[in-house]
Amino acid sequence: MKKSWLVITLLLCALMVFPVSAAELSGEITYWAMWTEAEPQADVTREAIAAFQRANPGVKVNVQWSGRDIRQIIKPALDAGQNIDIFEQDAEWLVNNLGPDYFLPLDAYYDQVYAVTEGQTFEETIIPAILGVFDDYVDGAGQYLVPNQPWLVAVFYDKAAFEQAGIDFIPTTWDEFLDACAKLKAIGIPALTVDDAYVDLLIGQYLAQLKGQEWVIQLVTDSTGQMWRDPAVLQFAKAFEELAAKGYISPRAASNIFPAGQMEVALGQAAMYLNGSWFPNEVANVTGPDYDWGVMAFPNVPNAVYDNTIMMFGAQAYAINKNSANPDAAFEFLTYIVSKDIQGRFSDEVLSMPATLDTRWPDILADAQGIFEAATQNILWGGGVWDAGDLTPIIFAEFTKLIGGSVTAEQFIDNLVAAYN
Repeated sequence: MKKSWLVITLLLCALMVFPVSAAELSGEITYWAMWTEAEPQADVTREAIAAFQRANPGVKVNVQWSGRDIRQIIKPALDAGQNIDIFEQDAEWLVNNLGPDYFLPLDAYYDQVYAVTEGQTFEETIIPAILGVFDDYVDGAGQYLVPNQPWLVAVFYDKAAFEQAGIDFIPTTWDEFLDACAKLKAIGIPALTVDDAYVDLLIGQYLAQLKGQEWVIQLVTDSTGQMWRDPAVLQFAKAFEELAAKGYISPRAASNIFPAGQMEVALGQAAMYLNGSWFPNEVANVTGPDYDWGVMAFPNVPNAVYDNTIMMFGAQAYAINKNSANPDAAFEFLTYIVSKDIQGRFSDEVLSMPATLDTRWPDILADAQGIFEAATQNILWGGGVWDAGDLTPIIFAEFTKLIGGSVTAEQFIDNLVAAYN
């Protein structure tokens, strides 16, 4: 009798530790993807579907390859009660445009072990920085999304230009950054460039490190405009005035229309560009396979409240419809997409960062791994400057004049104060 109870106890423990068996999963899953059938992301996703269906022959996965149109069609479809189990888009977009009212809470699923998680819970396989961001998106209410293809904003640079200039260090302070800029100028290469699509990153990253994101939001939403006279803004403006005056910023930067800034770096006409981790992939047809990419965190700025471990990062994400008729199978399927094997395939085929720990990274993003894993705090795209609403384009226009050398730091501030009045 004692042996029987022991066997029963062991079986119960096994049921609590190990995932639901494949035989218990059945039915259909309908998944609306943000990719078209011809994209490499779709190819890798089909690999995940095939692996999942081999392991779970009782489940059929139906895919609608919606492409980027999913942003326009997903909410009306959900509101109409269409049969959708999984849908996908940028995580921040999902939260801002749909929100938890449309999402199934996933905390209980994150805490389980699955066939592809190698004895770990699903949560234990994910890079912690992404888990924290996804939790923050809904004010710490728990996990509602599953990450894929993370991204971060960092300084992408031409290692060959650095080597030619004799820069044998990674600039981590502002003074070291200026030293690197001077060395690059000495060999005739502008150190830094930008274009109209990404000026917000330079503004937001510097100011958010200097004073914090909440302060940046207060700055750009101050109806009097007087916060622009804060000494912190003058420090920021003086820093970029100096870069322009010393010729460290590309003379084309002020007039660059996207993707002109990217092309300058790709063609060896500038050395550094603050951009997202998709940047090397976007210019791969220009740079070719032998271009030696470097990635570094934006340098620490003087007198700052935060160091450069605060940065802009995020991910694409999957949500499960709160009205899904088959949520267990839906989440089990997502564990296959966000398994180390398939994340490695995304790394190889799409050149995207993996969402899982202990997973190979694309060679062109190898330097980004340590930066991402060291991230301590996520900041909004542009560090909060987009909260200025209708005044946002004016901020960008005045900053563009500043880096083009057509206004001084003081004039930059005066012009923005005037714009608010």
